[in-house]
Amino acid sequence: MAEVLVLAEHSGGEVKKVTLELLTLARGFGEPAVVWAGPGAEEGQPRLAEYGAARVYVADGPEVTGYVTAPEAELLASLVREKAPAAVLLAATGPNKEVAARLAVKTSSGVLADATGLAAAGGKIVAEQSVFGGATVVHSAVRHGTPVITVRPNSVAPEPAPAAAEIQNVEVMLDAAAKGARITGRVVAERGERPGLAEAAIVVSGGRGVGSADGFGLIERLADALGAAVGASRAVTDAGWYPHKFQVGQTGQTVSPQLYVAVGISGAIQHRAGMQTSKTILAVNKDPEAPMFELADFGVVGDLFTVVPQLLDEISKR
Repeated sequence: MAEVLVLAEHSGGEVKKVTLELLTLARGFGEPAVVWAGPGAEEGQPRLAEYGAARVYVADGPEVTGYVTAPEAELLASLVREKAPAAVLLAATGPNKEVAARLAVKTSSGVLADATGLAAAGGKIVAEQSVFGGATVVHSAVRHGTPVITVRPNSVAPEPAPAAAEIQNVEVMLDAAAKGARITGRVVAERGERPGLAEAAIVVSGGRGVGSADGFGLIERLADALGAAVGASRAVTDAGWYPHKFQVGQTGQTVSPQLYVAVGISGAIQHRAGMQTSKTILAVNKDPEAPMFELADFGVVGDLFTVVPQLLDEISKR
């Protein structure tokens, strides 16, 4: 059985949830093998073994950690040439999309970005993608080389399947061109208690209907009650009511949680493009004609300053 290479997303030895999702997907198309760039593989090994990694290819050292993007692409390219995997799966993050593009060029392969699901058909791996600002869903397959696919977080629920996760150390050699962008320093991003927006299972987003920065506090309260991440529409971030890094939409982040709660968001196509692949969508808006209701699985027509406090009361009772 051919391997399916999965580029690990990790912070030191902590394996991120999206890596476990990719391992779950990989099992449907071959034998999952993780590619780990940087330190911490020994700490992450038990988690990778729990979710089905047969092997963990580890590359560490200054050649891997000292440069931007190129080491991961070169590492994957060397493994593709050596192992001839059935596919390479990466989380659909900004840096990884560049890694995927570089890898596709190095291996003369096709690349598919932002997949929201994978299936087998006609002997190929077929990716489901949302395109044209979310207006169309397409199914695509790579016709040449090794499929290189970036997959959105939360596209599948991670499922355990114990395996050996045998660590194998590998080397990566960078040419002069790959050393063009060097890392000169690292800063640890401040993180609160809420989950990250891109990987959260539940996202609560607020729109223009909150009325002000103070009104957005109600969105934060609901998010905290649900253990959710906080998102915002472009109208909110442009008004300065909430930081731009939390914007969901075509010019912000793309999310695909199990539950998306849109509060006071009309549902313009720009916003819908960033969240319409969510598994379940709940909309709260006082305008019964709001476009978001066309997309929502559940809708509440009412003033958010009345509806959300009632919802918080019900949550607190449970």
